[in-house]
Order: sequence, then structure tokens, then C-alpha cells
Amino acid sequence: MASKRYRQSLEAVDRQKLYSVSEALELIKGAPAAKFDESVDLAVNLGVDPKHADQMVRGAIVLPNGTGRSVRILVFAKGDKEKEARDAGADYVGAEDLAKKIQEESWMEFDRVIATPDMMSVVGRLGRVLGPRGLMPNPKLGTVTMDVGKAVQENKAGKVEYRVDKNGIVHCAIGKRSFEVSQLLENASALMDALLKAKPASSKGTYVKKVAVSTTMGPGVRIDPASASALQAA
Repeated sequence: MASKRYRQSLEAVDRQKLYSVSEALELIKGAPAAKFDESVDLAVNLGVDPKHADQMVRGAIVLPNGTGRSVRILVFAKGDKEKEARDAGADYVGAEDLAKKIQEESWMEFDRVIATPDMMSVVGRLGRVLGPRGLMPNPKLGTVTMDVGKAVQENKAGKVEYRVDKNGIVHCAIGKRSFEVSQLLENASALMDALLKAKPASSKGTYVKKVAVSTTMGPGVRIDPASASALQAA
């Protein structure tokens, strides 16, 4: 049974209308609030078939206004790179000791994992644990790098990863409900720009098929794909 707050939010949304991005954001900002600062999520249905490797859309960007949430970062590094990671603000830094803690104690008190290339032989043993949770470091996402200081700073500042799911949809948080509409709009623009630039050459027909925005506890608001695509020029 839907809550009274959810029903009130739903009543304000015209289910047949395709809103502009700014209209949709204004709508969810004006809906009855939950008892916590909800995340605002953008869902984009792309014209790709993820079953084909050449149509996989995946990457990472730093949102201009951050995500509004604190990120606990674990870094696998040694020597000078260990100090660099700590100085940059990493929450946990180590090597075999941390790998052992994860394996033997099922310790998972972190949200992002970064590693230097020389540590991947250690991190690789954690694939069955980190992989299913989307935490495995990946050079394409900038989480396997010698520049650990920069990686830590970017992730603390609001770096988000996006990946198309099996249905061709990218779900990504673009901030918190407490953000100003202008901040959410800037973050949405950055994400759409990244998705448009990541369009696979083998993708034919309409690329941005459907777009919707929602809060954690609220209904989805459909957005005109043309409005979302135009954000890259905003």
C-alpha cells in the first residue's frame, strides 16, 4: 500500500506528459518530503544492446556539485603511494592486511576501492567479494591508477560511475533533494553529456529513448528525451 506522501506526490505528476528536465526537477522538489534527505536519481533508457561488448556504455564522471553523500574510500597501495592516498583523504589504506581483513572477517565498511597497478595481484583475489558489489577497481573508471591522490580527491568530490544494465538503462544519482534545482540541473547536464559522448558507433536508431527522474521514496517523472539530450549544450 502506497503511503499518503507517495500518493500526494503521484497526484501532482501528469503520467501522460513528458516534462522538460527543469520542470521535472521542480516537480520532485515541490513534492511532500520524506523524513530524510532523499537521493535524486536519473534513469536513461539507451538504444543499445548490452549483450554486445561493443555496445556497453560505462564510465565515470565527477559531478559539478557532488552527490551530497560522504564516500568511504579504501586504497590498496604501498610506500610513497600509501602516504599519497592518506594525505588525499583516503579512509583506509593498506595492502595484504586489508585483503586478509576482507576475506576472513567479511569486512565491507567502504564504498569505493582504488588500487595502484602493482597491487592488482592482491586485489584480484577479492574478485568474488568485490565484483558482485561493483567495487572491483577498473582502469577504465580511473580506480586502478598510480595517481591515487587525484583518484581519492575526485571520488571524495562526487565522482560517480555509470553502467548500462541488461535492459539498456543507466541509473545514476545526481544529488540530493536538498540541492537547489540549478545544482541538480548542472549534475544532470554533466551525466547526459558523458552518456552522449559515450554513444557506441555500432548503436543505430534513437540513442536516448526514455528518461525519468525520481527521488528515493517518490514516483518517477518522465522527461522529454529531447530536453535531456539538449542538456549537453547547457
